[in-house]
Amino acid sequence: MVMEQVDKSLDISLKTTFGPYRLQRYPVRKKETLRAWDAADEYILDHLEKNDLLHQGAALLILNDNFGGLSIPLNQYQPVVMTDSYLSTQGISLNLKNNDIDYDSVTIINSLHAPDSVLEGGTNNGKADVVLIKVPKSLAMLEDQLHRIRPSLNSATTIIAAGMTKNIHMSTMELFEKIIGPTTTSIAHKKARLIFSKFDTDLSVPENPHPAKYKSGYKLDEEELEIINHASVFSREKLDVGTRLFIENLPADERYKSIVDLGCGNGIVGLLAAIKNPSAKIIFTDESYMAVESSINNFVAVFGETREAEFLQTDCLYGVPENSVSLILCNPPFHQNNAINDDVAWQMFTESKDALEDKGELWVIGNRHLAYHAKLKHLFGDCDVVASNKKFTLLKATKK
Repeated sequence: MVMEQVDKSLDISLKTTFGPYRLQRYPVRKKETLRAWDAADEYILDHLEKNDLLHQGAALLILNDNFGGLSIPLNQYQPVVMTDSYLSTQGISLNLKNNDIDYDSVTIINSLHAPDSVLEGGTNNGKADVVLIKVPKSLAMLEDQLHRIRPSLNSATTIIAAGMTKNIHMSTMELFEKIIGPTTTSIAHKKARLIFSKFDTDLSVPENPHPAKYKSGYKLDEEELEIINHASVFSREKLDVGTRLFIENLPADERYKSIVDLGCGNGIVGLLAAIKNPSAKIIFTDESYMAVESSINNFVAVFGETREAEFLQTDCLYGVPENSVSLILCNPPFHQNNAINDDVAWQMFTESKDALEDKGELWVIGNRHLAYHAKLKHLFGDCDVVASNKKFTLLKATKK
């Protein structure tokens, strides 16, 4: 992906004891109002410096660094960054470039990997010297990640998590206690909090319950379709009400030559669209590594090698040619990380219009209060209600 340069006119400097750095969110938007870091990033960096917890040669592992708020200031320690987000990967790469930092100073791995295979050097017998964790919004994601990093830890590893106080609960602390060991927390500072966990060698740790499976309620060849969900995927344990309304009204027509499941999650919408449209090419796109992997697992479980599909780890529809798609199915997120806004939805809608062929259709499911009908009508010139219930509305916009 082409990475835009930072707008030098903006004051987007993260000032730390490790130095000042210019950071921006990804994708780059005009008149961005959100910072690429938060108070939790600042808190953890300040704590590291005041307590002299890092030294040259230390093996540093960072989890869930959104746009480089930790890895950019700590680049001199050659950190390994583990993330589930394609956007975060691109954001870190962009901010390395904008601060003239060697790209090779940060190693990025996705959330499906175990970091012990890439941690090198250090002074802790092949284990991580320091682990920094930005607490994810999803408890399931945190649980999976703690299981994945445990083989990289020992009693000499310093483990510090950080998050905004509104996202840290007793259940968060309990996961650290259950999977890592004794855990304490700091006082709050600027609405952020630190978590300190100590590795317990003798802790009896349960097996990682992820990925999970659930019965979809839909039958295929007389058997109920079972859906595989990796930890980060929305609606892990059952089919949510909005998706169910979407699936119950999926279109079937021979004129749909190519169908995109945009923001596919576990891929159930695209999967059932594939079943209903046996001659269509199906493309699954998502920015989450775990979402794309879930979609692959579910598609292969149904079709095996009898049918091909394309799976894109990407930003919305980047990589899908213009005027190439007959039908796009979309359940837009109304947040990016912990920031609630409609920027992602707008991007999905505008890119969909570009990707659709003439008379191609965009089908969108969303909560009634999000007013997608007005947005789609403004963009496409018209918008029809296909189905609705008390909470959700399914809309169709056609490219003229």
